[in-house]
Amino acid sequence: MISKFFNKLKSILGKKSSPEIAKPSKPVQSKKSPKTVKASKTTKSSKTKKVTKSKKKDSKLIVDSFTKLPGVGAKSAKAFYDAGFKTPNEIVSAKEDVLLAVPGVGLTLVKKLKNHKL
Repeated sequence: MISKFFNKLKSILGKKSSPEIAKPSKPVQSKKSPKTVKASKTTKSSKTKKVTKSKKKDSKLIVDSFTKLPGVGAKSAKAFYDAGFKTPNEIVSAKEDVLLAVPGVGLTLVKKLKNHKL
């Protein structure tokens, strides 16, 4: 009785699994689609490079404008830029506690900036 049950179970399981194995599951792709994909990837990466270069140039110009402030060198100018300042006016008009929160900026530099008039 048990052997009949197992034989029937094997036949049921065997029928379900055999068609799944017999079916090919390879996706059919044309030869033109990979070239199209490569072209679009190249276009995207070249656009990204252009944007990155322009951002670097813009950030360099902003940092250079910060160094014209009294007491601000290259390191503190970069720190101001990283802290979110975009113009020298923003730095001069910022509150003292905000300026002191920028890494590398001390009380002496804050006093110089507050005495500076644009």
